[in-house]
Amino acid sequence: MGENYKNRKTIVIGHKNPDTDSICSAICYANLKRVLTGEQYQPGRAGRVNEETQFVLHYFGVEAPELVENVKTQVRDIEIRETKGVKKNLSLKKAWNLMQEANVVTIPTVTEDGILEGLITVGDIAKSYMNVYDSSILSKANTPYENIVETLEGAMAIGGKSKYFNHGKVLIAAANPDMMEYYISKGDLVILGNRYESQLCAIEMEAACIIVCEGAAVSMTIKKLAQERGCTVMTTPYDTYTAARLVNQSIPISYFMTTEGLISFEEDDYIDEIKEVMASKRHRDFPILDKDGKYMGMISRRNLLGAKGKRLILVDHNEKTQAVEGMESAEVLEIIDHHRLGTVETIAPVFFRNQPVGCTATIVYQMYQENNVEVKPKIAGLLCSAIISDTLLFRSPTCTESDRKAALALADIAGIQMEKYASSMFAAGSNLKGKTDGEIFYQDFKKFTVGKVTFGVGQISSLNAKELDELKDRMVPYMKKAREEHGVDMMFFMLTNILTESTVLLCEGQGAKQMVIGAFRAEEEAAEDHVVSLPGVVSRKKQLIPGIMLAVQE
Repeated sequence: MGENYKNRKTIVIGHKNPDTDSICSAICYANLKRVLTGEQYQPGRAGRVNEETQFVLHYFGVEAPELVENVKTQVRDIEIRETKGVKKNLSLKKAWNLMQEANVVTIPTVTEDGILEGLITVGDIAKSYMNVYDSSILSKANTPYENIVETLEGAMAIGGKSKYFNHGKVLIAAANPDMMEYYISKGDLVILGNRYESQLCAIEMEAACIIVCEGAAVSMTIKKLAQERGCTVMTTPYDTYTAARLVNQSIPISYFMTTEGLISFEEDDYIDEIKEVMASKRHRDFPILDKDGKYMGMISRRNLLGAKGKRLILVDHNEKTQAVEGMESAEVLEIIDHHRLGTVETIAPVFFRNQPVGCTATIVYQMYQENNVEVKPKIAGLLCSAIISDTLLFRSPTCTESDRKAALALADIAGIQMEKYASSMFAAGSNLKGKTDGEIFYQDFKKFTVGKVTFGVGQISSLNAKELDELKDRMVPYMKKAREEHGVDMMFFMLTNILTESTVLLCEGQGAKQMVIGAFRAEEEAAEDHVVSLPGVVSRKKQLIPGIMLAVQE
């Protein structure tokens, strides 16, 4: 079973275009799960870290979670069969025995440093047994004497195991010595009995090796002569028929293995992509390599049938359109959220905690308390920052008494003065110098679906009214392009002034502005086509989205 599969980690991740709550809740909840279970929980992020969040992470000296672009199932997520790689000099007999022991039909051959060289299959071994008419196959295959001794369960009387049989043919010396002279050639391997004359004749005819059968002793004279003539002598307990039948099984697998056109996969390959390749080939098993090209194990089509996706915990969202790409093939274990119920479908039941509070971090803090886990200063700082961000320092209508209490307790643990810290944090978040229109627009962006209508909403919150005003001219043309790119019906962008607790809403799409005016009973800005002023509106979640959804449904 693959190492990665046995030690499967769970990714704790927020929505695309993550905000401070999404990132901080992922880090803090992953930490809580690690403390409670001792297992691997890793925070992830489904998009770039915005300036506000960057400020928070830097302030508390915490690294940003790893970027997870998609969670499609990869080879690393499934069970890899750890069939051991063997050396290419291994005998066919040994390879066959290994296959039987491991109950596999394919064995990989690898170099000393683990690089895949070839594959030998049961079919290749069967083919080798059919090559019965080629008496030179043993030498053509450059067979090590070590393999021959091992296969015949014999012993070396004269010569070294490290040499190779690489010239003549294999034959049985069944005739009398006078006849033998006509068919033994220099460099042959001769299988014979305990007849002294036959052994002597084979050595004098310059045989490369003689195999003495039935465990017969080899005389000192024969040994001495063989030594002088450079002839290898080995003994075997088998009779000549059995020895002749077995000897071909000593051929190294390198002679029959496949080395060209090998189809291998890497541990990072996606299952959906390799399925097609597997279906088009007749092989049963396919080797898996790591990123350095080293052999790791084998997989078969059967491994793909039971493939389990990556393990996920979703925080701060529960809508498919906002989730990391490939989520439908993942195994969602938990959802911790404070938004309306969306469209995430799960294969199995999940732990789902959804509370009507202003911030996911508030729920995470409650879970630390419920489980009697100490909240360390860094964790407290991250959770407090998330609450400040999501509730606009308690100004948002989404803010509850639970959020306020949690933030005050956390600020105390983290050792921060909330008002002063919040000002610095918001200033960092609304610093738009040098940013492209796209970077500003997608800094905090979400997509929604109501019935057949889809729309996107971006938001920038700032303490600087002049800066927000300057954004209007930049964002209106960009929204048109963004709407076409996403293929949505309408696009909105909230320019939220934290100090005046109001929003200037930019609208794009047919009937978008009129719909908002109707939904919020707003006054029409005659001079500006795409703009609606919404005093008192600061929350996308609790004010803008419900208003738009009601209007769409009507």
